[in-house]
Amino acid sequence: MATTTAEKGRTGNQRRTESASRAQPSQSKRPNRFTFNAKLMAPALIVLALLSLFPFIYIVLMSLSRVGLIGGIDLHWAGLDNWSKLFSDSTVGAAWIRSVVYFVLTVGLEMALGITIALIVHGLIWGKNLVISLVLMPMFMAPAIVGLLGRFLTDSTYGLYAYVLRETHIYTGDILGSPTSAFIAVTLMDVWEWTPLIALIVLAGLSSLPKPVLEAAHVDGATYWQRLRHIVFPMIAGVVIVALLVRSMDAIRYFDIIYNTTNGGPADATKIVPIRLYETAFRFFDLGYAAAIGLSMLAVSILIANLFMRTLKKRGLAR
Repeated sequence: MATTTAEKGRTGNQRRTESASRAQPSQSKRPNRFTFNAKLMAPALIVLALLSLFPFIYIVLMSLSRVGLIGGIDLHWAGLDNWSKLFSDSTVGAAWIRSVVYFVLTVGLEMALGITIALIVHGLIWGKNLVISLVLMPMFMAPAIVGLLGRFLTDSTYGLYAYVLRETHIYTGDILGSPTSAFIAVTLMDVWEWTPLIALIVLAGLSSLPKPVLEAAHVDGATYWQRLRHIVFPMIAGVVIVALLVRSMDAIRYFDIIYNTTNGGPADATKIVPIRLYETAFRFFDLGYAAAIGLSMLAVSILIANLFMRTLKKRGLAR
């Protein structure tokens, strides 16, 4: 009996040893797999780092220097002169104020119209694909083309919109020749082009809503507005925030439409920060100061992105 018990104990110990020896190779393979994946990704990561980090470091150096262009690019150390000029320049401050107004108007109108259009299209039974195709058409046009088209339509001599406004006595002046009307015109051009993007993103969120929940609320007597307020909007809130983030990042650096219509005029009425940056770099050739302006735009973009990411994390939609 004692011999049999000892043999059983030895057999159990051998089994444990074999299982442990089998587990060790599997544990040792995990670092190898990670190393292999890292080796595969290393060339792409190195290329991305060179394409992004080198220009960023060079722009930072330019913002701390006076850039000479005679005989090639020559950097002369200037310290914080460009940055002190940035915070004391009244024209850049005014451009930031106009950028904030432009940002609020364009993004606000695009979000309101985009959500409304998405709700209308989502409720359609017949012809939904045709309506979606028509709604998305402005988004596929190049912003430069939208600017040229807007300038043609608002021309005081032969523009269609100018003619309609003049005949209906809504506005009889030059649309792009007055500061207020020019600012409104470029804002509406931006809204016309990018509202379909918001509508598309929100429509994708609406398509993923569970139909049984909406049908149950309808059976229980909830009105359309009650379903929107208590069911639809809370469930698509994350999608709306993502759409707002995407559009906000683009609105901060928007350039094409304003450049092709008013070029910042009249009387600097539409000169937002990207136009001021372009003017500083390629009209006055002050590349060091232009680099400082560009980095300030980057800082604002990162700040807004972090704000949206915190909102998404609070809702449990991001890690």
